[in-house]
Amino acid sequence: MLKAYWDMQVHDLLKLYNEIDVPPERLLFKIPSTWQGIEASRLLESEGIQTHLTFVYSFAQAAAAAQAGASVIQIFVGRVRDWARNHSGDPEIEAAIQRGEDPGLGLVTKAYNYIHKYGHKSKLMAAAVRNKQDLFSLLGVDYVIAPLKILQSLKESVTAPDEKYSYVRRLSPQSAANHNFTAEELTKWDQLSLASAMGPASMQLLAAGLEGYVNQANRVEELLDKIWPPPNV
Repeated sequence: MLKAYWDMQVHDLLKLYNEIDVPPERLLFKIPSTWQGIEASRLLESEGIQTHLTFVYSFAQAAAAAQAGASVIQIFVGRVRDWARNHSGDPEIEAAIQRGEDPGLGLVTKAYNYIHKYGHKSKLMAAAVRNKQDLFSLLGVDYVIAPLKILQSLKESVTAPDEKYSYVRRLSPQSAANHNFTAEELTKWDQLSLASAMGPASMQLLAAGLEGYVNQANRVEELLDKIWPPPNV
């Protein structure tokens, strides 16, 4: 049902953009990474419509999104880290911490390696980066959304001349080729296996993201009701 909903919504938007001569290849439709959203992405991508799967907080979501052929997969680095600081009981996050990894950065790295090692077409986007060190730790990722204050801090940073070009690319197709995955991680993901693999962090953060989407949509509708239809002039 929800897969059909997303498919219908996207095609309705395509019609509106077509009316103002915006070609479909310039459009990227953002969809939450529920199982229904991932399946909608699979269907839309098979029709040549580009999709952007967001609210990815677990490796299982990222791998399922890559298998679906999503054009862009977005992981919120800082939100995963924040959850880990204030909660416990998520096996994926606890395993990352035991390896000495930041769980948010580790998730991006693992997803990047999976996408590039196995030749998926998806591009990985890191969002909710909290500081410039996050950026340095993700050098090589396909896309990054960075707040203005972090970009400003980079601009204001003083770098010694001999260090100017010394930053090392952390993520690359070459390094991805050397990453090993378990048989469980290489499964062909379906609704049941995805639900089983998602821990409390990804479930709670996904639910919070969906609630935020609903609240924003309601707010937009309220604002439109105040200004539309426009008064007669």
